[in-house]
Amino acid sequence: MNKFLKEFKDRGYFYQCTSENELSKLLNKEKIKGYIGFDCTAESLHVGSLLQIMCLRLLQKHGNRPIVLLGGGTTRIGDPSGKDKTRKILSESEIKKNTKNIERILKKYLYSDNPKTKPIFVNNYSWLKELNYISFLREIGKHFTINKMLTFESVKTRLDREQSLSYMEFNYMILQAYDFLELNKKESCSLQIGGSDQWGNIINGTELIKRYSGKQAYGLTTPLITLASGAKMGKTESGAVWLDEKLLSSYNYWQFWRNVDDRDVIKFLKMFTDLDIREIERMKNDNINELKTKLANEATSMLHGKKAAKNSEQAAKEAFSGNLLGSKLPSIKINFRDIEKKITIVDLVILSNLEKSKSEIRRLIYGNAIRLNDKIISDDKLVISDELFSNNYLKLSVGKKRHIKVVLD
Repeated sequence: MNKFLKEFKDRGYFYQCTSENELSKLLNKEKIKGYIGFDCTAESLHVGSLLQIMCLRLLQKHGNRPIVLLGGGTTRIGDPSGKDKTRKILSESEIKKNTKNIERILKKYLYSDNPKTKPIFVNNYSWLKELNYISFLREIGKHFTINKMLTFESVKTRLDREQSLSYMEFNYMILQAYDFLELNKKESCSLQIGGSDQWGNIINGTELIKRYSGKQAYGLTTPLITLASGAKMGKTESGAVWLDEKLLSSYNYWQFWRNVDDRDVIKFLKMFTDLDIREIERMKNDNINELKTKLANEATSMLHGKKAAKNSEQAAKEAFSGNLLGSKLPSIKINFRDIEKKITIVDLVILSNLEKSKSEIRRLIYGNAIRLNDKIISDDKLVISDELFSNNYLKLSVGKKRHIKVVLD
């Protein structure tokens, strides 16, 4: 088996592949280009997209060239895969802003120093915006049958549940197939990688390329990743685990990995770090807390840098030890005017971005889950006074794992 495909399987990335033996032979014979598409529906990707990013990183590691397709065009349509309802249509300016920011995040994971493996960034809006509807139907639409399109899971699920599926969304799979064809023509791209819910769309692309030009292209999918608890990867009780530090601090990102379920640690070390598989196997019986710290440091270093990972680990130690003035803890500033307004503990938690819902904050208070300077707060009407600050610092904790330093400015 080809080394890339072997490691792809060893790390737990593999779910399905079209013509696996032929793809393995091709990869043994030459270096190829493979792509993954990312629609730009939010200003950042979250951890739920990280497996796909790691696939591109692995492709690059084995000497192949990754193509990142930013869906500036398809974001305007909406992928029905795994969705119960039509996606919100974003404005032109929102899509441009999201596209730019997602590209910035992806560049943190992919190396650009080797011209042979340097990632290629493309935006499908560059070719989709020029499409002539009549010509597109004649040249591309003729290769698709409604009978087959109705069998794909993304369509069947919505129809079986009698949920609305717009004609606009129904066209998404054709546009994704067309993206693969365009990349095959312009960049000699022969592989598309995606999540298991993209299998039907990917098959459409490989078949379109074969019918249109007679060329062979391949598809490779990854499994749906869930936490041991059954929760969807990338989602937590406090919200999405964003890859943009503006939306989630490096400390809270570190904490997400440090606090994963014991049952997920080895699996996630394989999936979300660059550590050698054999090294991970040797670590299986190591202290579980040390393994979690290793996972958190490796994952955080990859996104935010080694310094941020080290600072986050130190901040966690300080928070655990009750160090009020822990300099590494993430912090927010409030000024005396806020104090003069007599803000409550509920207001302070909202200002800290640790929780957004007032009712949820009150529920946490009644459950003894909110602390100031490590003292449990039981009164949801507690007014924050300057007397609570020591040297202008105050430590706010929500649960056992979320801490922030409040600085009186």
